[in-house]
Amino acid sequence: MSDEADQHQARELYSAPADAVEEPPRTLIKALGRIGPGLILAAAIVGTGELINTTSLGARAGFTLLWLILLSCVIKVFVQVELGRYAIVHGKTTLEAFDSLPGPRLGASWICWLWLIMMLFTQAQIAAMEGTVGQAAHMALPGASRAMASALGSIVPAWGAFLNQREEYIWAAATTLAAILLLLSGGYRRLERITTILVAAVTLFTVVSVVILQWTEFRITLPDVREGFTLALPAAAVGLAFSAFGITGVGASELVAYPYWCIEKGYARFTGPRSGLADGGWVGRARGWIRVMQLDAWVSMAVFTVATVAFYLLGAAVLHPQGLDPRGADMIPTLSRMYLQPLEGTSMAGFRDLTRVGFLLGAWAVLFKTLYVATAANSRLTVDFLNLVGIWRSDNEPQRERAIRFFCALYPLLALGLYYAFREPQGLIKAGGIAQAVMLPLIAGATIFLRVRDNDPRVGPSKISDLFTWLAFIGITAVASYSVFDLMRSLLAG
Repeated sequence: MSDEADQHQARELYSAPADAVEEPPRTLIKALGRIGPGLILAAAIVGTGELINTTSLGARAGFTLLWLILLSCVIKVFVQVELGRYAIVHGKTTLEAFDSLPGPRLGASWICWLWLIMMLFTQAQIAAMEGTVGQAAHMALPGASRAMASALGSIVPAWGAFLNQREEYIWAAATTLAAILLLLSGGYRRLERITTILVAAVTLFTVVSVVILQWTEFRITLPDVREGFTLALPAAAVGLAFSAFGITGVGASELVAYPYWCIEKGYARFTGPRSGLADGGWVGRARGWIRVMQLDAWVSMAVFTVATVAFYLLGAAVLHPQGLDPRGADMIPTLSRMYLQPLEGTSMAGFRDLTRVGFLLGAWAVLFKTLYVATAANSRLTVDFLNLVGIWRSDNEPQRERAIRFFCALYPLLALGLYYAFREPQGLIKAGGIAQAVMLPLIAGATIFLRVRDNDPRVGPSKISDLFTWLAFIGITAVASYSVFDLMRSLLAG
């Protein structure tokens, strides 16, 4: 189906009419052919958190926190699956479900407002993506950077001198405009195709880079791996560790967004409206599409966990022994050393130029796809939020699409302004990570509340799944509580 046909479907994507039902696939191969929302999520996950924050965590802590990275990737998926189940069974978006929670209201539920605050904080992460992509582009094409700065300087002389000191600004602006144009040009199907290709390419390149380390002076040994599972938490890396827990794996933003992608994929629509106890057909469809959603979630978890661990290992093996930490305007040059330095003095030294090009392309792909997907998700959620509050009603699909397009243009421009104002990618990422870490226990708690209050035992989770969802909530809450405590302590000390 073309993107134009996708955008002009007769049916409302966020409804579940009885005539839209479809039987779920009955074999694993066919079920794998119907996954996709999780791969979009993986595209958002394997981004700034992995390339910058996870790598920086490895650079500061060495192999000691490998266990935390794995825990972060696995534990939150149980909450993700329950939110996906709720969307399929009840046909409601995340914010629509959260809007039914008890507590204070101002047009919408208190937790919906907290989501809005968190989302605005995560624009700092989007800002970091745009700036870091600019750094990568300048490294790849320094001559073009100077030429563009000179051309602008010939128009306004002050601009030339200014941009010669901030070469990534031009590329950051170009990246922002490219993302906006791409977001405005296609719907869900194009998003799924592009992100699937980019996720596969980035994951493969990073894993190959880790494998190559074994033939260099930075090889990873068995004692290094054992150190990664000692369950230690070095004091020097506490703040960054909790920020990494908030960003790596399924973060708060991705948890809230996942049901929207499940709905746009059609899982809720194919299941149909929930019916009475005697309707075995609905129960069978619901169970089948829930199984597809679970497969989707765990396949994507495997993908982003492999990529996340690979980034962490590169930082721990290459940057940590040298005392290097990627930050500021030198972030991309420092990160590039993870890929180039291990080749020095080896038989693979001749591949340094090719590896450099591969790294810059990989850095662009990692950050651009996350910018692309995060903006698409934030725009959908913002439109849903404004509709719930009553500020901007979208009563049908065309109105909703126009509103989404408006925010697809607004948010990247807002993030670009943030980068120009602060120009510190790691600080921006950490701010967004802390906001997500604080929001995570609220999302997990709300998910459990909805599961208990609105559970349909015919399609409910197993006892094992329930147990792990509770463990996820307890673990997430413990980490977030310590994160807030540590932040307050550092503010009081400062």
